[in-house]
Amino acid sequence: MDAETQQAPATSAAGSRRQQVIGVVTSAKMQKTIVVKVTRTVEHRLYRRVQRKAKQYYAHDEHQQARPGDTVRIEATRPLSRLKRWRLVEVMSRATGYRGE
Repeated sequence: MDAETQQAPATSAAGSRRQQVIGVVTSAKMQKTIVVKVTRTVEHRLYRRVQRKAKQYYAHDEHQQARPGDTVRIEATRPLSRLKRWRLVEVMSRATGYRGE
């Protein structure tokens, strides 16, 4: 049973039908590229224990506005490089006292 609580609705204000996810920026050291960690909860199919699963996405940040620790919404797009298939839609909240892992 997948309980993807971090999934955003399929349509935004602009009417886009591309997949969108919400995550936390873990790195913004590259030029116009951020690394976003998206965490979701999944119930184990045998033991019924809730687990957290995380995945990292490389996203295009044209104006370099995201910083580590920020909560952001990213959207799927055409391939922009070998690893980048997402782009930054908006910075939802700014980091306060972020300490990286």
